[in-house]
Amino acid sequence: MKITILCTDADHPVNDRLRQWISTVEHRYAVELVRSRAELSGGDFLFLVSCSEIIKKEHREKYRHTLVLHASDLPRGRGWSPHVWEIINGADSITLSLLEAEDQVDTGRIWLKRNIPIDKTALWYEVNQRLFAAEVEMIAEAVENHERITPYVQRHDVEPSYYPKRTPTDSKLNPCQSIEDQFDLMRMCDPDRYPAWFEIDGQKYKLILEKVDND
Repeated sequence: MKITILCTDADHPVNDRLRQWISTVEHRYAVELVRSRAELSGGDFLFLVSCSEIIKKEHREKYRHTLVLHASDLPRGRGWSPHVWEIINGADSITLSLLEAEDQVDTGRIWLKRNIPIDKTALWYEVNQRLFAAEVEMIAEAVENHERITPYVQRHDVEPSYYPKRTPTDSKLNPCQSIEDQFDLMRMCDPDRYPAWFEIDGQKYKLILEKVDND
């Protein structure tokens, strides 16, 4: 079996988890991790993980199955970084969906869904750890059980919702509001990729949130 994983961001933190999984299955499958649709060589499975490129029908036709990992309870939460937006808005769990890629983004048939509880004290990297572990488990489940999985269309009685792409402005804190009121935003700000920041008297400041021992 030949499997391709397309993750267009070489610096995305999910890459370490993907490489770990590949190392455990490379004796059973031919697996490649690529960065661009130009590298797609064809095969049995194409998994799109944190992929920012549009994968057209001509690319998908090279594979038996082209599947997208998307962290929302579709059809709710289509678009960009849904789990981040939902936790910022107070969610205490996220849903991971595995779906078929289509020309219209995030509209394909669902293969699998999984609910992931998120502790209210979890920081961005702890959320990532839980999410990435679930993503790899879902990839493995799809590969192992694809003959027994019956894809189903997304619910038509649920109004789709959409999230925009995050920008640096979305990590801006209000120095006049309390830490408690902004904590969900603060804890989901990756200090390297999407740092929390605020501005006082025309000067910008970066804020890094870290856990410390209670003692």
